[in-house]
Amino acid sequence: MITLSDDPRLNLARGALGAVRIVHDPMLPPRVLRLVNADGNEFFAKQHSERDRYTRELHAYLAWGSHLIGHVPRVVGRQDRTCTLLLTAVPGVRVDTVAPGSPEEEQAHYEAGRVLGNLHHATSVSRTGAVGTELAQRLRDWIARADRAGLMSTIERERLSHHADVLANTLMDSAVCHLDYQPRNWLLGDDFGLCDFEHMRRDARIRDFARLEFRRWQAAPNLRTAFFAGYGEPLNDTEQRLLESFGAIEAVTALVRGHEQEDLALSTHGRTVLARLA
Repeated sequence: MITLSDDPRLNLARGALGAVRIVHDPMLPPRVLRLVNADGNEFFAKQHSERDRYTRELHAYLAWGSHLIGHVPRVVGRQDRTCTLLLTAVPGVRVDTVAPGSPEEEQAHYEAGRVLGNLHHATSVSRTGAVGTELAQRLRDWIARADRAGLMSTIERERLSHHADVLANTLMDSAVCHLDYQPRNWLLGDDFGLCDFEHMRRDARIRDFARLEFRRWQAAPNLRTAFFAGYGEPLNDTEQRLLESFGAIEAVTALVRGHEQEDLALSTHGRTVLARLA
């Protein structure tokens, strides 16, 4: 058990900032600390349990943060040995705490589209087959995990396998993608803020819309409209069909993770998305 005296996050922060105090924040996961230094400035110290996620998040901030200046935290300290990052805090309130149906929620989706559009347009590569082949294999791996756990019927497995075939045979734009782009990782303040880059990598551009499409926009299509107004271009019919195939990944990963983590809400979400793909 790590105590505060030997916590790598605190040690990193004190070495970089001097004296700091911890601010209790029940919305943060246990591996993240909210800190304030002597000047009253806020920071976050985050320790990863998986080295590849630490490496990916560090690379994302250093390599792609230049496309998001003013919207994302800055890395002010790191300790590779303990997979720990020290980040500046982006001012604002988490968008998942904003009242549903409010003007602020719609404005947040517009700003989210605008900021993601800047990132995608700066890093986009047109119509490559490699990304579809990789995603198809990833989907087939998840299907196999779900099958071994007895989480789907033969018909459901065939339905998901069809979408894997679609991905494998589709040329699609790639871009640097956040891949967990949803309101819990957005901050609404004087400027729109974005955090949590541990999943960020080059992927299919359209896939970056999947969590919004299947977790939020179905119940609130006005938010989809606001998002794409900010993004600068709506999905065409071909891209919308491709997004449905990314729903297959959303469905099966939710089923497997919900089962493994005994998370009923996540499992139910997977079932709901899977039914939509019928």
